[in-house]
Amino acid sequence: MLKQELLLSENESLITRDGRLTFHPRFLDVDEADFYFEKLLQQIKWEQYEIQLFGKKIAQPRLTAWHGVHQAAYSYSGISLIPLPFTSELLSIKQKIESFTGYTFNSVLLNLYRNNQDSMGWHSDDEKELGKEPFIASVSLGSSRAFQIKHKTEKKLKGKIELSHGSLLCMGGLMQSYWQHAVPKTAIPCKERINLTFRQIVER
Repeated sequence: MLKQELLLSENESLITRDGRLTFHPRFLDVDEADFYFEKLLQQIKWEQYEIQLFGKKIAQPRLTAWHGVHQAAYSYSGISLIPLPFTSELLSIKQKIESFTGYTFNSVLLNLYRNNQDSMGWHSDDEKELGKEPFIASVSLGSSRAFQIKHKTEKKLKGKIELSHGSLLCMGGLMQSYWQHAVPKTAIPCKERINLTFRQIVER
């Protein structure tokens, strides 16, 4: 069982009745991670969308992009996204993750955290398009940021992981049903970070 403020380290996994999480800090080597970071930073069409929060529209505190196959439309927080095609770099990363995990993906949500003031609030990736027990694979490029998790009902169950350059974080099973996750702002200055969360959109 996850203990309060547990820091997961190299290739550790959390397996409970309520979900599954694994972390692989050196999924990409430094040269690969550097190459993908620079390519995606320059080539992706980054957008800042407005989301619906407590009845108000606010600008997301980060930039995003949505890529995938034609039918992989996705909606969350009042945003409806139509996918752009996979780039060659996104396809290369996708194929590497599929070979490593045994799961397949038809879409990816990209987030660009421009500095330490960009963030991701508490949420679960539990939209209907993702299916009942989604498997989500998240690659981090650029500056390290803290990834926090907390159980929805057992408040003492929480933890954090430092998502480093080239790392892979995977969430599966009932993780999205019982847990929330976030990337908070930090007082420590940092440069850009790109996060790629590969998903399988289920046809409805």
